[in-house]
Amino acid sequence: MFGGQVLGQALVAALKTIDGRACHSLHAYFLRAGDPKTPILYEVERSRDGASFSARRVAAIQHGEQIFTMSASFQAEEDGLEHQTPMPDVPAPESLKSEHEWRIEIASDLPEAMRAWFARPRPIEIRPVEPANRFAAGSHPPYQIVWFRAVAPLPASEALHKCVLAYASDMTLLDTSLLPYGYNLFSSNLQLASLDHAMWFHRPFRADEWLLYVQDSPSASGDAVSTEARCFAAMACLPLRSRRKG
Repeated sequence: MFGGQVLGQALVAALKTIDGRACHSLHAYFLRAGDPKTPILYEVERSRDGASFSARRVAAIQHGEQIFTMSASFQAEEDGLEHQTPMPDVPAPESLKSEHEWRIEIASDLPEAMRAWFARPRPIEIRPVEPANRFAAGSHPPYQIVWFRAVAPLPASEALHKCVLAYASDMTLLDTSLLPYGYNLFSSNLQLASLDHAMWFHRPFRADEWLLYVQDSPSASGDAVSTEARCFAAMACLPLRSRRKG
């Protein structure tokens, strides 16, 4: 099961127990592989409701076992100090080739059994700033910048847009960590899985408008790879950290 789906659903479950406070951070661990043929039960623990902050712990359960846990913090709206890292100077998304067009172009490099899956329509549109054919021979620096957004307009709900971003945030991270090695998601000699995932939401944004996703993989050792990313939406900056097993 795609890790972003569990992330997004777990945040939806936590938000159902929160009134009038926005999620500002979440920290999650993937414990077992999810079964896409079986419903997931989300159990939410009300850890604390304070004057300004609320904390929740969510466990995702399948077949009687936890497959995922998440701690999330929610904050009442408050004013405070503000600054952020400047957004990189990159081409506008409208000037770039769509991911679907790019996928169709390189589909011939994939095993035939994977081509239909690779080229199918997706709920999140991604436009790489410098697309690298990860299925061709050769290595690339562990750095990637993409634009992305939901393919259709979403309701004006800040909570819903954060859940959609949590879903989308798990995309392309594994790809970035594999760039130096000439591997791809279909390499038969690798076991790929998400281990943990963390997000901080600093400012409001819309997931159905273009977001710039800047990713780099600063370290790989043993059987784990770390990927860090920042997501920019005009004046919104949302750092992400994720750890992968490869």
